[in-house]
Amino acid sequence: MVFFGYMLFSILLGFLADRYGRLKILLISFIWGAYFSLLTSFSPSYGWFVFLRCLVGCGVAGHAQGLIIKTEFLPTKCRGFMLPLAQVFWLTGSLLIIGLASVINPTGGWRWLVRTASLPGIVLIFVFKFIPESARFNVSVGNSQAAVKTLKWIAKINRSVMPEGTLKEPIMETRGRLLDLIDRKYLRTSLQIWIIWLGIAFAYYGVILASSELLERNMICGVDQSVTEADRNHASEESQSPCRCHLLSQADYQTMMISTIGDIALNPLNILGINTVGRRISLFFTMGTTGVFFLLLNICMTRTGLIAILFCLRALVSANFSTIYIYTAEVYPTVMRAVGMGASGSLCRIGAMSAPFIAQVLMSTSMVGALCLFAGVCFICAISAITLPIETKGRALQQIK
Repeated sequence: MVFFGYMLFSILLGFLADRYGRLKILLISFIWGAYFSLLTSFSPSYGWFVFLRCLVGCGVAGHAQGLIIKTEFLPTKCRGFMLPLAQVFWLTGSLLIIGLASVINPTGGWRWLVRTASLPGIVLIFVFKFIPESARFNVSVGNSQAAVKTLKWIAKINRSVMPEGTLKEPIMETRGRLLDLIDRKYLRTSLQIWIIWLGIAFAYYGVILASSELLERNMICGVDQSVTEADRNHASEESQSPCRCHLLSQADYQTMMISTIGDIALNPLNILGINTVGRRISLFFTMGTTGVFFLLLNICMTRTGLIAILFCLRALVSANFSTIYIYTAEVYPTVMRAVGMGASGSLCRIGAMSAPFIAQVLMSTSMVGALCLFAGVCFICAISAITLPIETKGRALQQIK
């Protein structure tokens, strides 16, 4: 339901960002997400919990505008380096929430975990006064004065001087149109990007959910060994509980933290790849390798081997996400960049919503079937990546369609 909310609002917020500004939508989405996340912790029933998490997803859908603002300020030679480095902050947040869960869940329960996790979103709202609106967006809507003011502020920070001259760009009356994404010029690119986004999200959340599922059920060598003597002793107690979950042990949390560190393990190699061979070949390689590692999970292995495979998978799927974010932001012009990212993010959530049914439901019935399905999707995405019609390495951002 979080992903469903994200899917609904991603296109809408992208459309609004192309028309009214990236910064406004980003601020609104942060306030929205933090507010409803906090409300979730006071859910009186499961129905309310699901509904409020859906509204959280609606807010999170606008967070991609932060990447767009950053992309539109970075020069061509820096985008391939600076954008992937954002993974470090994603990693920090991921490790923080796992660490908090290991401490708060056993004692305070999930409600206090959600309340604690809502705090950073609330604090970050006060940082927005230091973030400028995209100068490219201001120019595209004819507000050159605001763009020049922003650029002068940046020049002052960098102890530099603004070049002489004036900003001149044609003003586009039609911006943020979804139909532009399926225009003849961008149709093939859009369709292939959407396939890749859907597949990457499917694989990314599949890895995360499969990790906890494999650990919870101790399904090493494909055998469910989760029913221990202690489980049998508490069978009567569990039968009265609406949630028959096995609480993760401290060792399980540690395993999740180790595999999560994999999020940036490939960052140096990924940065090297997208800046040398380009976005398409780099994505082709990482997507294909992701599929291979999904297949490796079918091999009987020790817990150490499982952790190693999960670590590599997290590294690969994170590299995939990093590359496709960069490519999508670069391939579309300013007048349709936000709606392009929004449409991609919306379709991406279809893959994310599908992942639990495979990583948790199908895997409990056929681990081989689930893992082969994940691998097959990755191979399809790899083919789609290598056949993309446009390479954005070294390509200046397009301002108009």
